[in-house]
Amino acid sequence: MTEDYRNNPSIANFVEYLRIPSVQPNVNYDGCVDFLKRKSVEMGLQFKIYELVPRKPIVVLTWLGQEPALPAILLNSHMDVVPVFENSWTYPPFSGHIDEDGKIFARGSQDMKCVGIQYLEAIRKIKNAGVNLKRTLHISFVPDEEIGGHDGMRKFVLTDSFRALNIGFALDEGMANPGEEFVIFNGERSIWQIHVICTGQPGHGSLLLPNTAGEKLRYIINKFMDLREEQKNILESNPKFTIGDVTTVNLNQVFGGIQSNVIPEKLTAVFDCRLAVTVNHEEFENMVQQWCKEAGEGVTYEFEQKNPNVEVTKTDNTNPYWVAFKSVADEMKLKLDCRIFPGGTDSRYVRRVGIPAIGFSPMNHTPILLHDHDEFLRADIFLRGIDIYVKLIPAVANV
Repeated sequence: MTEDYRNNPSIANFVEYLRIPSVQPNVNYDGCVDFLKRKSVEMGLQFKIYELVPRKPIVVLTWLGQEPALPAILLNSHMDVVPVFENSWTYPPFSGHIDEDGKIFARGSQDMKCVGIQYLEAIRKIKNAGVNLKRTLHISFVPDEEIGGHDGMRKFVLTDSFRALNIGFALDEGMANPGEEFVIFNGERSIWQIHVICTGQPGHGSLLLPNTAGEKLRYIINKFMDLREEQKNILESNPKFTIGDVTTVNLNQVFGGIQSNVIPEKLTAVFDCRLAVTVNHEEFENMVQQWCKEAGEGVTYEFEQKNPNVEVTKTDNTNPYWVAFKSVADEMKLKLDCRIFPGGTDSRYVRRVGIPAIGFSPMNHTPILLHDHDEFLRADIFLRGIDIYVKLIPAVANV
């Protein structure tokens, strides 16, 4: 069985791409760019590189549609992958090893080199079948998504070059699902990373001085943790809710002080909050402001990251691209589970400039192993994903 998979040209392309160690940090993207350039030539696609930041190329392959004036379709994936702890892997993480069960082991097999290759292999099949598309397709391979996309998609969507692509709808990554359903994502929570700085009266550690930073810090931590508990209860009390439906709060850093017998003049707590799409941003910030006021004088906050509120992509009849997407799913009898993405993907930048986007990785019956040891994707699931895109891409491109 494994031999059959090894001889499959789509699998061979996937394994070749997985073997390029485009691993954070300090990624060298040359291998990915060379690979994609070769594929574009083989497939008769236009090839262009945009380099907004040195050594961080954005690669766009283009298949011109028959009506190029119509808004185009963007198929996005990222080239970079997260670091590995090689000792914890059964097979080398950049080997693309295929075991007897047809599992393809490699960093990026789920997140998300699979989807990039599935796009290309589906387009190859569509072109070989002599099918023409109404709308232009742009297949983008972007850098640095795994570290926030700041030098990749975030910058790219604000350029004239991106605007010239005239995108009407985008597909990007989703996530594996162990069950029968294919999970799709039509929105993302807003990431707010908040540093609360508590200042107070310093002095000797043996005293009970008033107005200390520690007392204020305790008040702040209690407030954030009470909110966390409240959201946890909401999540646990509704079986229909997933993590993306609530606001998550985590205390991830506490720092300050100079030594154990000195009351410090400053202590800082860092909270990572992911605001549910239902949260009013102004009200949330006012609440944090109020907590700082209640904690005592000299308590301030600042943002390490503060994502704006972005409208979710509509999954109803007002969105013709969604109607086309859903009709293909129904035709192929795919069960869809629509959610809000728990983390952050490049889709948030695309939606931020007003373009509807759906996060979708066609991987059901697959354990969620993104960023984990022994990340793998079964070959049959990978190939089925290509067949899904063969139907899906023409449907959205002919809207």
